[in-house]
Amino acid sequence: MNEIICYCFGYSREDIRRDVREHDGASTILGRIIEEKRQGGCACAVHHPLGC
Repeated sequence: MNEIICYCFGYSREDIRRDVREHDGASTILGRIIEEKRQGGCACAVHHPLGC
């Protein structure tokens, strides 16, 4: 099962695993999420089925 981890930006568990493999053990996804949130791009309350 490819579980969604980040509903705001659509990242799945497999996306994170692939990112870690492609970047020698370090994911760049967290950095992208942090930057998007800093710019006001987070919408967890809207996109996550359980809200914030």
